Amino acid sequence: MTDHNASAEHSGASSSSTLEASGLLASLGAVIPLVAAPMAGGPSTPALVLAAAETGGLGLLAGGYKTPEQLAQQIAEVRARISTFGVNLFGVNIFAPNSVPIDKDAFIEYTESLRELAATYDLSLEEVDALEDDDEWEAKMDMLVNDPVPVVSFTFGLPPAEAVHRLRKAGSLVFQTVTNPNEAQQAAALGVDGLVVQSYKAGGHSGTLTPATPVEQIPLAELLDRVRSSVRLPLWAAGGISTPTAVRDALAHGAEAAVIGSVLLRSPESGASKTYKEALADTNRTETVVTTAFSGRPARALRNAFVDRFHGLAPSGYPAIHHLTSPIRKAAAAANDPESINIWAGAGYRDATEEPAADILRRLAGPC
Repeated sequence: MTDHNASAEHSGASSSSTLEASGLLASLGAVIPLVAAPMAGGPSTPALVLAAAETGGLGLLAGGYKTPEQLAQQIAEVRARISTFGVNLFGVNIFAPNSVPIDKDAFIEYTESLRELAATYDLSLEEVDALEDDDEWEAKMDMLVNDPVPVVSFTFGLPPAEAVHRLRKAGSLVFQTVTNPNEAQQAAALGVDGLVVQSYKAGGHSGTLTPATPVEQIPLAELLDRVRSSVRLPLWAAGGISTPTAVRDALAHGAEAAVIGSVLLRSPESGASKTYKEALADTNRTETVVTTAFSGRPARALRNAFVDRFHGLAPSGYPAIHHLTSPIRKAAAAANDPESINIWAGAGYRDATEEPAADILRRLAGPC
């Protein structure tokens, strides 16, 4: 196997020139070593993916929370326009099944705690059942095998080895999100092509395979070193990368590419709500918190009234808690109320700007 990590280190050696893609990313046609993260729930749009392609980077559509039909429509939209950049440079991220079953009594108790807030948006939580689903896993896998995309990445859980084999046979490169060396070894055993190594500073949901266990607070550079020592696969670094210096640091520690998320959230191409974007820019919000209050799965968000009120009450239980709180969060966004939405934000959220996404990515790949 080619030592992609060695070439990545070389590409990150200079701070006075624009970074160049290497390894698997370069083989796809990428020019710069940047990946626009898949941010489910609205922020990742075809426009954001196309902006990444425009810069010579790679963008990932977020397949989570979408029906197969909605995802297929977004893929078609990207395909219809991406050829104008002379590349076929994009991918899709899927939630692999890894549900966290919820205790029935705990679900009822949390539902009761939410009733007063729900009522402020004219929502009723009467007779709400704990909804457990797999985000239409099989249908999405069949779609991606029958109509393959260049890259498929997984998060939350490990896909069956058979699914990895089917996707690779169809021509897709397969990446798995991991948060520690043990997860990296498990993913490597499935035959994936590469790993997205996510640090604890990442915004939104942690990709941990064991959500009941807190992710160890290891700096991204050290985490990359540890994973690199345990597996021989190309690595994409994620979590808190928001400056050109941080990008170069990730590459210097063996990453082939840096995955960029929170700093793109305020861009025009981001599908984040107006309420969300304004909350990210609010200088009075100074703290991010890892909480299960919104979805029942650990996720990093800006602290707001919802976090303060429900963080200590929320049980683990994904996707049941996600489905329970979703109507409240949607109603709050529609009412322009930032205190009851999930303001997903990584450690570098302060570096988010309203610049076009392509300009942000070019700046991150440019000289320090």
